[in-house]
Amino acid sequence: MNRRDALRLGLAGTTALIGNATIGGVAFAQDTAEPIVIDDKFLGAEDAPVTVIEYASFTCPHCARFHAEVFPQIKENYIDTGKVKFVYREVYFDRPGLWAGLLARCAGDTRYFGVAGLLYEKQREWWGNGSPGVIAENLRIIGRSVGMSDTELDACFTDTDTAQAMLAHYEETATADGLEGTPSFVVDGKLYSNMSYPDFAALLDEKLAD
Repeated sequence: MNRRDALRLGLAGTTALIGNATIGGVAFAQDTAEPIVIDDKFLGAEDAPVTVIEYASFTCPHCARFHAEVFPQIKENYIDTGKVKFVYREVYFDRPGLWAGLLARCAGDTRYFGVAGLLYEKQREWWGNGSPGVIAENLRIIGRSVGMSDTELDACFTDTDTAQAMLAHYEETATADGLEGTPSFVVDGKLYSNMSYPDFAALLDEKLAD
């Protein structure tokens, strides 16, 4: 799916989410709070010599594969060694992807990447049969598994201000970087499509040598 289709579907889905829709037993009502600033989540040293920005969707199978097969090696060899600052930016193809992003952010900074990992690892499980009610309840199960209460989850999935701010942040950054599909990576300002670990390592080594 390209970015134009993703934006169309994501925005259409969010209109339903922040309107009068009831998803998985949770009513979403319009909110009037001040706009929220969405921060980028990252791993690694803030002053690492190379910065990698990943654009990925929690509902994207290719993204799940990247996080299962490639990302652990990048983390071990480049992020944990201080060579790379790895920034993660969520992409919203659909409402479930936005709900998953809300869940990860509501879990808090210390649990964000742990929840993100679970969302990719259990992607097929929480997607279930694809129905909104099943997905919403399965996301709640993941939230409970990391210690979130039902009260916290209710507040999370009715936080329309944050949902709107997340969409605005996504649209702004994706437009600026020329995003077309997922997963995609911006490495020191240049956009790259999905790649294998050997190709990614070669690119990082080249950037580190500059």
